[in-house]
Amino acid sequence: MKNILGVDIGGTTIVAGRIEGDRIVEQLSAETRAMEGGDVTLGVLKDVLRRLKTDKTEAIGVGVPSVVDREKGIVYNVQNIKNWDEVHLKSLLEEEFGLPVYIDNDANCFAYGEKIYGQGKAFENFVGITLGTGVGGGIVQRDQLLSDSNCGSGEFGEIPYIDSILEEYCGSRFFTRTANETGYDIALKAREGDQSSINLYNEYGKHIAVLVKIILLVLDPQAIIFGGSITRSFDLFKDSMYANLKDFPYPKSIEKIQILTSELDNIGILGAGALCITVEKNKS
Repeated sequence: MKNILGVDIGGTTIVAGRIEGDRIVEQLSAETRAMEGGDVTLGVLKDVLRRLKTDKTEAIGVGVPSVVDREKGIVYNVQNIKNWDEVHLKSLLEEEFGLPVYIDNDANCFAYGEKIYGQGKAFENFVGITLGTGVGGGIVQRDQLLSDSNCGSGEFGEIPYIDSILEEYCGSRFFTRTANETGYDIALKAREGDQSSINLYNEYGKHIAVLVKIILLVLDPQAIIFGGSITRSFDLFKDSMYANLKDFPYPKSIEKIQILTSELDNIGILGAGALCITVEKNKS
């Protein structure tokens, strides 16, 4: 299988690419239009795929920010897309395009992409974390992506925290809720020396440290690899994160853990494509 469409559906943007071999040869993006309802989002997705599909396309892989039934291709309870609950996405897309379609959690696609193409190659056990509108995780153990019943393991963003859940403090809504600005705009101000913006990213780093502690206590991986839009500002919250890891009860774990950021753009697209290939290989 050499020609695949890979899709990464985010709460804000749908990013898709045509993959030939191990390269993205064409890429498109569109606003998810999440608050307009699931039918609108589905229409956007289909439009993007139509524009990318060629006569040589063999399969479509889709990463979705939710728990999914891999075998049936049903998407459940998408928190960031209005009215997307129990969507039979696999059958809808297969009917539309006449190609095999494979659905998985978007953070799983990210982690698998890192394992095949990125920094995850160096580790047998690691966790890939996506920091964007939502916060999700993909878990790689013994060189294999953890395959659970509903792709729900690694949903660290849903853990109860303070007055809400971790996602509200580690995702992009932390910035819009706290400062009524995007994390991107606040990062620009922080880089210009605005102290209140710097302080906000320092506070964000404290919350990320809590997320790291949970991962260490539950899974104790060799590495944590961050991806997603907020990761572009890692330099603004890294020091605060490490400062707030100093009280971790097992100092050796902090010494050994490697906390990295993805070096590849749109690794979720490649990961979705790689999962297609893996599923097809396992069938034969």
